[in-house]
Amino acid sequence: MQQKSSDDLSTTAVHTRGKHTQAPRTVPALTIVSHPQSQRVGERLLLEMLAAVGRTASLSRNAPDFSRPGGLLALPLGDPFLSRKPVQFEPGARGGLRLLVPEDGTRVRVAGQSVVGGRELSPEELAAGVPLVLAERVVLLLHLASSSAEPGSGDLGMVGQSEGVRRVREDVSRVADLNVPVLIRGETGSGKELVARAIHQHSPRRSGPFVSVNLGALSKELVAAELFGARKGAYTGATNAREGFFRAAHGGTLFLDEVGEALPEVQVALLRVLETGEVCPVGGHAPVPVDVRLITATDANLEERIRQGLFKAPLLHRLAGFEIQVPPLRERREDIGPLFFHFARQELEATGEVHRLTSSDPRAEPWLPASLAVRLVRYAWPGNIRQLRNVARQLVIGSRGLPSLRVDARLEQELDSAVTSVPGMPLPTPAPSAAPEEPDAADGKAARRKPSDIGEQELLEALRACSWDLKAAADRLGIPRPSVYLLIDKSSLLRTARDLSPEEIIRCFHECQGDLDQMVRRLEVSKRALQRRVRELGLGGG
Repeated sequence: MQQKSSDDLSTTAVHTRGKHTQAPRTVPALTIVSHPQSQRVGERLLLEMLAAVGRTASLSRNAPDFSRPGGLLALPLGDPFLSRKPVQFEPGARGGLRLLVPEDGTRVRVAGQSVVGGRELSPEELAAGVPLVLAERVVLLLHLASSSAEPGSGDLGMVGQSEGVRRVREDVSRVADLNVPVLIRGETGSGKELVARAIHQHSPRRSGPFVSVNLGALSKELVAAELFGARKGAYTGATNAREGFFRAAHGGTLFLDEVGEALPEVQVALLRVLETGEVCPVGGHAPVPVDVRLITATDANLEERIRQGLFKAPLLHRLAGFEIQVPPLRERREDIGPLFFHFARQELEATGEVHRLTSSDPRAEPWLPASLAVRLVRYAWPGNIRQLRNVARQLVIGSRGLPSLRVDARLEQELDSAVTSVPGMPLPTPAPSAAPEEPDAADGKAARRKPSDIGEQELLEALRACSWDLKAAADRLGIPRPSVYLLIDKSSLLRTARDLSPEEIIRCFHECQGDLDQMVRRLEVSKRALQRRVRELGLGGG
């Protein structure tokens, strides 16, 4: 459905089968990003009344009510530090909005500056999303949203209510029960595997295996054997027969990530499997039938790779029986608050501190400080959801035992380094740079470098040279260890132990006979993190 442009907030009507109905339209909305009661994060208010000429919208402590899209419970902001005297919104120039703040009302900050009297908000600002800080306690994101109600398909395991994620849910619901290949496109870290799992879980194959494979992480020498299997003795070191990922996924779903990185010979073999439903194990003489639904994903421009002769057009046509586009996090900013709290809750449950998210005291300080909430929604998130999850983990661990989250100068500078630039909205002032750390001649550490100076290939080589010991790799590169985590999250070549599916870990555990060092070399992830995953799956591990 085509949306109306941001400078046209008028009501639109359509006729459907003789009935006069209103089509969804784009309207301003307010979404809670931070609130002293953290369970309120993600609740929304549609400012539909602003579509009518001459109408205004008011916002105060006691009105109007916010609710989750499709939810029944609706409550006002209710914070005792907010004024009963309302802040007002009215239509502005060129389809923008005008924010009016009474002199003796709630203090409102936009882009780090207190609003005195009023402030014009341009259509460009509304399209990007404007964080509003109320009394330094509540943070709202003013943005554009569809007036349509949330469809009744459930969340499908996906957090958020933005237009982008709603379209993904609708696409999953359309294709899940069909046996067609699906190609998922999206930037690295945007949640493509989560979409693939949702398709599997809502398909007739849900009781079968879901096997996840990152083609970019497979050894070039063994990729064919890993995918299609191999006979014993088929190549040097093949002391046992290898089943292969396709046969491991028999009766279920095989998810191939980074399919754009597939070698030419692998592309030919994939095309053959899609056409015949059979795999040819390495060293074998007879094809083996497989019953597998194939879901692939890529962050590459496959059409451009076809023009460059790097990808086969017939394979793309076969893989894209249906396509799903996953939006980057910067295009779904209203979901950042709920996603952050989702990941923070997971980390707090792991540390036994989930009680920190709830408070019975209405005057308690927000667990997510307003200044940090604004940084989160204004950051460009080049690593998308994977990077947000990592930041949530760092903040939770770095704030253990404290009443609210604390951000150190390094992470603060990181969040200020790549904020979204919006015309007319000044960027926040970056935190002062910390003094460079002197090299330690006693332990041979390299002189400190900027993490931005380190390329993906150099990072990968350092991790391999240090046997995936992240601290040793950080020392080798001359950067702090937390920067290694951030570089891994941004990398298109690397993944973390949390990105591994249980099926992949279990299979690798048995193939390596429980040898953790061998598993680390094969899976190429942190040894400590992999050891935790092995224990979580009840496999033991030393």
